[in-house]
Amino acid sequence: MSSTIAVIIGRFQILQRGHGTLLQAALAVAPKVVIVIGSAFRARDAHNPFTWEERKQQFEAVLTPEQRQRVEFLPVRDYYDDQRWGDAVRTGLERVAGRGAQVTLVGFKKDHTSGYLDAFPGWTVHEVEPQVDISASDLRRVYFETPNTSAALTVIGNYVEPGVRDYLQAWAQLPAYRQCQAEHRAVVAYREKYTQPFSITSDSVVTTRQHVLLIKRGGTIGHGLWALPGGFVEPWERFYPAAVRELAEETGYKPHPAQLRAALKSSAVFDHPLRSPRGRIITNAFHFDLGDAEFPDVQGADDAKLAQWIPIAQLPSLESQLFEDHACILDHFVGLYPAP
Repeated sequence: MSSTIAVIIGRFQILQRGHGTLLQAALAVAPKVVIVIGSAFRARDAHNPFTWEERKQQFEAVLTPEQRQRVEFLPVRDYYDDQRWGDAVRTGLERVAGRGAQVTLVGFKKDHTSGYLDAFPGWTVHEVEPQVDISASDLRRVYFETPNTSAALTVIGNYVEPGVRDYLQAWAQLPAYRQCQAEHRAVVAYREKYTQPFSITSDSVVTTRQHVLLIKRGGTIGHGLWALPGGFVEPWERFYPAAVRELAEETGYKPHPAQLRAALKSSAVFDHPLRSPRGRIITNAFHFDLGDAEFPDVQGADDAKLAQWIPIAQLPSLESQLFEDHACILDHFVGLYPAP
């Protein structure tokens, strides 16, 4: 055991035996192991159905009592910024192991998702040969899309440890399972209907008096989650008029065009390939700051069942209730995540 600490990194959205191979390799090379759980603190969706605490529980279902004493968990949110994400991982490990610790990063080098193994200069990389030729994505499809849950769990049981299978069997009794199952199927239907490789959307971040305008989504995908007003750009539109149109349709806010133009402070493109489980969706978001103007009257309509002015200071507590990467968009314009 030459390293002070071994690290494995992943989303672990269904803990399968391939992840277990990484865990056992990490336990073999260091006395202490840190499991970095990515995509933490976000709302459930088809790509990320389990909270980071639920993924921790799946690990705990396969660890022996002695191993549990050697393992710590580090949840890290999605920043859709490689540098910022890497800094968050390093900072979190320093809190756990202290500065100057020897770190061995344990992982598979299999495809483009393994790029993180080269993101930490100074760390030793310990590559492990994959033992199971299946992905967690495949298992999620079986779990959420197979009509017969018992049959799905029988199949999944070939690729997960018994403790994880038992966990998934119990978890399937919760309302969260039914919600994720409905959304999974809605995403499948969405992808069958919209087959283009890219889609473009436009969103509005409207602020006044330290509040931001959010909607609560209707429909099946992201149902009940807070989101920015916005939607798909029509073939004849540019981003800005699409943002203005969607803002009016979803919130009823229709200021004079000159007033809205004067309030435009900045815009940014958000194009991370994994920002939406629906597919490759690129959005251009516009920040409109109304200064100290009175709150305009708003009312949810179209795809929104509610529109509301939310205190910016309240956003951190709503992070796990925000749709897709909208927490990241809000952080960019008005601040949401804790300072590094």
